[in-house]
Amino acid sequence: MPLQSFITYLKSEKRSSKHTVKAYKTDLEQYSEFIQLQYNCTIDNATTPIIRAWISHLKANHLDNKSINRKISALKSCYSFLHANAFIDDNPSDKIKTLKTKDYLTVFIPQTDMEKEIQQAAPTDFAGSRDRLVFELLYQTGMRASELINLTINDIDFQRQQIKITGKGNKQRLLPINKLLTQQIKNYLILKQHIFPEEKHLIVSNKGNQAYEVLLHRIVHNQLSAITTVSKKSPHVLRHTFATHMLNNGASLIAIKELLGHSNLAATQIYTHNTIEQLKKIHQQAHPKGGAK
Repeated sequence: MPLQSFITYLKSEKRSSKHTVKAYKTDLEQYSEFIQLQYNCTIDNATTPIIRAWISHLKANHLDNKSINRKISALKSCYSFLHANAFIDDNPSDKIKTLKTKDYLTVFIPQTDMEKEIQQAAPTDFAGSRDRLVFELLYQTGMRASELINLTINDIDFQRQQIKITGKGNKQRLLPINKLLTQQIKNYLILKQHIFPEEKHLIVSNKGNQAYEVLLHRIVHNQLSAITTVSKKSPHVLRHTFATHMLNNGASLIAIKELLGHSNLAATQIYTHNTIEQLKKIHQQAHPKGGAK
């Protein structure tokens, strides 16, 4: 089947993440069910008007434009694959445009709040040490929660003070870590290897199994609740915080792009809106007329 061939391509050739494959599969199955019921056609003989009718159906069901655009992206990727591999003669999604969305505003933790974390006493038990390490790794490196979950002990180069990350599409990148974080990892590993010596993954549950998303969300939520009143508390907020603080303190967008593992600069530019006050200060200090009233 054309759809199954595309899913196999995502898994084996494109090496997309499990999350991406699952999301694309769900979106495309929903699309296939809609066109089968409404137009008695399949994914390989649908037309552009039918795709537009599906988008209208999504709008009528009050799905927001951002979610619809994700489904359109999945559909376009699928049809591009089908066309390139001669499953279809023409690509019906070529003329389909994404919908306008509101500007995306990132949520981040103020630097003054993050500094409160340093003042807290260092934990000495396994769970406390793990939770603090999860927090520091996410904030100091900007890695994704999924990347931390899959991080193994062998991915850490203690001598060079760097971590090898396997990101989206199995793309690898190296992230620097400072001496304090390196030592923090070593201290945690002493506790971990005493209790769970066999588990290769760095972050594990209280039972010694590989960490999972819900665990990381709970850890971050609890850690952030102790230092900030910001309503949204998640691993991704720490990733936004990492990028925003880096930008505010002089890092270039290109450098941040590489550290975050973004495939293009546009994805990194969402952080620039957070730095306008910082840019105002720089302008006032550096431009001959910057401080004029």
